[in-house]
Amino acid sequence: MNNTKGLLMTYPVSTYLKQQLINQQFTLYQLWENPINSQQFKQISNSIHAIVGNASHGVNADLIESLPNLEIIATYSVGVDQIDLIKCKERGIKVTNTPDVLTNDVADLAIALVLATLRRVCVGDGFVRSGAWKSCDLSLGTKFSGKSVGILGLGRIGSAIAKRAEAFGCSISYCSRSKKPDLNYKYYDKVTDLAANTEILIVSCSLNEETRHIINREVIDALGPKGILVNIGRGAHIVESQLVSALVEGRLGGAGLDVFENEPSVPEELFKLDNVVMMSHVGSDTVETCQAMADLVVRNLEAHFLKEPLLTPVI
Repeated sequence: MNNTKGLLMTYPVSTYLKQQLINQQFTLYQLWENPINSQQFKQISNSIHAIVGNASHGVNADLIESLPNLEIIATYSVGVDQIDLIKCKERGIKVTNTPDVLTNDVADLAIALVLATLRRVCVGDGFVRSGAWKSCDLSLGTKFSGKSVGILGLGRIGSAIAKRAEAFGCSISYCSRSKKPDLNYKYYDKVTDLAANTEILIVSCSLNEETRHIINREVIDALGPKGILVNIGRGAHIVESQLVSALVEGRLGGAGLDVFENEPSVPEELFKLDNVVMMSHVGSDTVETCQAMADLVVRNLEAHFLKEPLLTPVI
């Protein structure tokens, strides 16, 4: 690009992404240093033409309204639930995300969480490190191979999870907005029915008003005291208090969680449970994929300002 454009970052981007944005001759502003209600923000607001956000730090209507020359929001994520898409449509603001490049990593982590939960990998690691192995044996875990796996949301990531689970000899069923053609997987139109007929339930759908808190007590109880719940979607897919109570009371067999409702805050009751494996919303966070996502963010921005077709438009 020949003309310098102001770009607002809603979160601390990686060093790599920041350098790529600088290389594209953007003038970078940081929202955490220039909060929306500050005098500094008012002074720079007219110069901002683009925003880079992510799944946790989105763009609400107030921020959009405060930027009269905003043209594009490029989010470093697949999910766009933290962006006010209605306001963007009203203003004619473009929105892009980063699908596909992170599919395999998120699917890998989903399987890793299943294995770590069933085979008690984290417990076993602590068992060896503590020296307990010298005096007793580790209690047995549960096999993954051959289990029935239910997937809530059979999009790119859900389909990649299904293929991996099939390699373990698992039977696959799913629940989504509609039945997918040309698939041999069992389809359920209600998530409670899916949960009742699977041993492992993996949440991989997008977050919207229909799927917010879709995993509630009814679903958890349908999964049952031997069932495992894995969430690599969004924390708000699950009624977190009901998940915690089910785990504490033994009404659910275990959980593998990469996301939480109020990140980075996590219910402290989970810390004491050895049938829960937790990660810090890092499903797509590998060296290779983080760079690929950053490159896609930059390429979308470059395409927009060169008046070329966007690579991964949302709107």
